[in-house]
Amino acid sequence: MNYLSVEQLSKSYNEQPLFNSLTFGISQGQKVALVGKNGCGKSTLLKIIGGLEAADSGHVVFRKGIKIGFLTQNPEFQNHLTVRNFIFNHDNELLSTVSAYEQFMEGDNPDVGSKQYMNLFNKMDMLSAWDFESQVKQILGKLGIHDLDAYVDELSGGQRKRVALAATLVEKPDFLILDEPTNHLDISVIEWLEKYLSTQSMSLLLVTHDRYFLEEVTNEIIEIDDQTIYTYKGNYSFYLEKKSERKSQEAMEVSKAKNLLVKELDWLRRMPKARGTKAKYRIDAAHDLMDVAAKDLNEDSLTLKINTKRQGKKILELSNLTKIYDGQKYLDGFSYIFKRKDRIGIIGENGAGKTTFLNAITGQIKLEGGEVDLGETTQFGYYKQEEIQYPVGTKVIDVVKEVAEVVKLSDGATITAAQFLNHFLFPHEMHMTPVVKLSGGEKRRLQLLRVLILAPNFLILDEPTNDLDILTMNVLEDYLSNFEGTLIVVSHDRYFMDKLTEHLFVFKGNGEIMDFPGNYSDFRNHQAQEQKGASNNKTLKAKDNEKKAPKSMETAKQKLSFMEKKEFKSLESEIGKLESQKEELVAKLNGGSADHEELTSWASEIETLTHQIEEKEMRWLELSEMD
Repeated sequence: MNYLSVEQLSKSYNEQPLFNSLTFGISQGQKVALVGKNGCGKSTLLKIIGGLEAADSGHVVFRKGIKIGFLTQNPEFQNHLTVRNFIFNHDNELLSTVSAYEQFMEGDNPDVGSKQYMNLFNKMDMLSAWDFESQVKQILGKLGIHDLDAYVDELSGGQRKRVALAATLVEKPDFLILDEPTNHLDISVIEWLEKYLSTQSMSLLLVTHDRYFLEEVTNEIIEIDDQTIYTYKGNYSFYLEKKSERKSQEAMEVSKAKNLLVKELDWLRRMPKARGTKAKYRIDAAHDLMDVAAKDLNEDSLTLKINTKRQGKKILELSNLTKIYDGQKYLDGFSYIFKRKDRIGIIGENGAGKTTFLNAITGQIKLEGGEVDLGETTQFGYYKQEEIQYPVGTKVIDVVKEVAEVVKLSDGATITAAQFLNHFLFPHEMHMTPVVKLSGGEKRRLQLLRVLILAPNFLILDEPTNDLDILTMNVLEDYLSNFEGTLIVVSHDRYFMDKLTEHLFVFKGNGEIMDFPGNYSDFRNHQAQEQKGASNNKTLKAKDNEKKAPKSMETAKQKLSFMEKKEFKSLESEIGKLESQKEELVAKLNGGSADHEELTSWASEIETLTHQIEEKEMRWLELSEMD
């Protein structure tokens, strides 16, 4: 069942075409990702599909009667609006009823015998809203939204993004459009969102640079390349494999066209007086060959090796750092001695103090206690989350010249600011472009350029992957892998962290920081082992306490009956079978289907299986403590 049809869609800005005659469709249950270079028009395409922007030509048609949700890259909020009003401010009777019921129950001493309560209760019954209420609570809880009376404009960027995401998800749309949904979210929320979207029957169209997210959620990739789209029926790994095959095939075609072109040009140049009698179809074919042979197959790449200032023996030493804001501890006696080529990743929930820590070690905020001892040769390069604001009329070339007219490379050679921009994926025709006209990713790349041009030997990158395309991220990863200085990275991008970091500072809140030896995947495996160990220890402790308990307690404690022992033995295999069934259904759902009823049935079965697994696990724990 087709939910979206895009036909012959074209869009240009200032006579510069973004894409031309795009045509594709998305069926019920399909989960599609748009990928492509920064500036190729991904966000613009989403806005056109979502009705926020007009195309130059073409049509966008949604199936009649379906509900559409759209989370933009930078959601807008009305001033002084509460979280509750923003999330439940929809023309949706079910949502408004759930909101009114929840607000009543959250009040001081709610009178459950009052007429107001009975009216709300009956309306919840009439709308069958009880299951929906529990789903809304789950979404808000997983997104860490607890204070519904807080004002949105007083929240941090990450909190506002979670509120906007919640408002989109609670609507339960049939077709969901997401533009960079993982930006400004902490990793735990991203992992929850990943699981949530992969088990829902809704159709999905998203733009994201998170490669783990693409791998787990999507079942189709649409790439925008050179104003054209290429469709790949599979997840991110499948896309990489098939794109490589496509590029190889194109290279063979270009090579063949070049060989044929030599012969055709020789034919065209012979007997000039008789040229008018030459077959027109052959002349046209020769021009077509010219187009193919002239095709540029080289991917843009950032291969520049910038000179890095040499580091001395002392890099940076932190002693007993303490920082408190409004009575809340963000650093509590933290100490660490940095070494040359340290590769440190920083993770933790939003608001745990990650950016505060970076501002503290770079001297941008004052500490309540402790000492920051910087080595004489250490030079910071600090890339911040906040986008730099430039005066109106500032051009791309001005941004570089403001920092340096020439740049020294690692081999001792020097290049001009314009040459430096070319290496940084800004071709000559973009140098005079006003910064305000750049895409979000292009602005981020320009901001990164300003940091690297100063040749720092201690790089601090606070969410450097936000808004960057995957190509730029691959190039940045290669550059950082060969970086000779010290590196600190704060990022929600798990792939990026896994590739570049060797140990982590884990911000646990209230000033507690754990130094973990390993990358993010190592840390997640460590957490899983700890949770498993804690569960086993709880069972062993219960058994040990039972052995040590006095006879009076033993007789008081309930013992397993014959049937309960039999139940206990069978639960583990039952849980395993249910989990296998759930995994098979999730795989089917991700694979998509043209049958709407089949997809809905799979999603319903997954939800049922999840509840059954939770109930059986709780029963297993209950019986294990009695065994």
